[in-house]
Formats: sequence, C-alpha cells, structure tokens
Amino acid sequence: MTRLLMCRPDHYGIYYEINPWMDRRRQADRAVAIRQWEALYRLLTETLGVRVELLPSVPGLPDLCFTANAGLLMNSLFVSSRFRYHEREAEVPHVTQWFAERNYRVTCLPEPVFFEGEGDALFCGNDLFSGYRFRSELQAHHLLAELFGLHVYSLELTDPWFYHLDTCFCPLQPGRAAYYPEAFSPASQRLLKETTPELFPVTEAEAKRLACNALVIGQSVLLNAGCPHLARTLSEAGYQVHEVETTEFLKAGGGPKCLTLFLERDGL
Repeated sequence: MTRLLMCRPDHYGIYYEINPWMDRRRQADRAVAIRQWEALYRLLTETLGVRVELLPSVPGLPDLCFTANAGLLMNSLFVSSRFRYHEREAEVPHVTQWFAERNYRVTCLPEPVFFEGEGDALFCGNDLFSGYRFRSELQAHHLLAELFGLHVYSLELTDPWFYHLDTCFCPLQPGRAAYYPEAFSPASQRLLKETTPELFPVTEAEAKRLACNALVIGQSVLLNAGCPHLARTLSEAGYQVHEVETTEFLKAGGGPKCLTLFLERDGL
C-alpha cells in the first residue's frame, strides 16, 4: 500500500519570494487552493486507495503544505531537510516532531549542508536521483549515499525556474522517466540518458506548467491540467492519467508532487 504525508493549505499564501514563481503581487486565492487540495486528497484516498496521513498546518508557515520538501524517508529513517532560505526554517521542528512521535528514526545532515528532501531526491526503483545547485548541495548526495547505503546519481540544475529536481524530472518506473532536458547541465543530460533507457522529454510550455511535478502511484499519474502532450505520451505508454488543477500552488512553484511526501511505497 502507498502511504503519503500531506498538510492542508489552511495558512497557504505568497508572503515572500524565494523562487522565480513567487510574486507577492500575484497572491494565491486560499479558498481555491483549499478546494484544489481537497480534490487531490479525494482522488488519492477515494479513487486510488492511497492512505494519507496529515501533518497539522501551522499559522505563519505558508509553505508547510509542500510536504515533499520536508525530508526523505527510507526504511523508517527520516532525513529532515535543512532549508537554504530562512523563511522555511521554522517548518523543521514541526515535521521532525511528527515523525519522532510515530517512532521513526529521525536525523539531519550535518551543518551547513543544505538539503530539501523529496524536492531534490527522487527514487526511480532502487536508484536515487538527486538535484543540486539552487536548493540542495552536492555534498548532501554523498551523505545520503552513506546513510542509506545506496548509489546516488547527482544531477546539476541550471534554470532557477526549475529550482528543485521534482520540477523537471518525474521517475515513472525503473528505467523510465519524464524530464525537461533544458533544466539540466549537458553532463547531467548525458547521465540521465545513460541511466534511464526510456526518457520522455517534456515541451517548454508544459514544463512551465510543472508537468514534471507529477505524482506517480503505480500505473496512475496525477498530472497538472493543461499538459496534453505529456498526458498523451503517458497514456500511450500504458499509464492512467488523472489531470488535476493546482493553479494556486503553481504561483509558489508547486504542483501535485510538491504537496505529498512518500511514507510508504512499493519496494521501499
């Protein structure tokens, strides 16, 4: 069974600017954001049978709803994030308390290494792909490899609009992923081609709708609405595509994947 961690966007809004998507003059409509989040929650729990745990929302922490950034979990070991921007630092104690109270082993990488959880660390089968440059650091990858006892493929991000790996890379199953090539350095593009035999390139227009910030549950892919090219490609490849509206979260640079953290998945 797949289990996810989510957090209601009760206090969500654009109150600071820490990536190019965020503009305080273009405020999110919280009521619409809550409706979009609830529709995603119902799709996961009622249609796909996913068990969702809820992290309580906290006043003054508008980005806590982006639980993917909270850390990375494998084999009951939760590695908490160390955020690059101080605006998100206060999220950490709330997240670590939640995991500690449920008897997970909780740790964090040594200072001053920045690491932003599933935003920059994505499993593709038993392989871990990790992004670096804008939020997480390359040194974090070596430390994760030691902690989890696995190989980490390091991918350099080059476009600040795609500041986290999950904004431009979507693992689908071992050896298969969707990605936006222009978000990566030439060396990282080559590495992806070497390690992932089937790569589905995403168009620039759909990348800018965060098509790659899709949530994959088995053969189901929860994809931002308005990405017809990738939706067709995935359908032809045998996936069941569920288009979801996350327009209010796009204003902060987030989509379906950003709103979820894996607690349990097949093989992990």
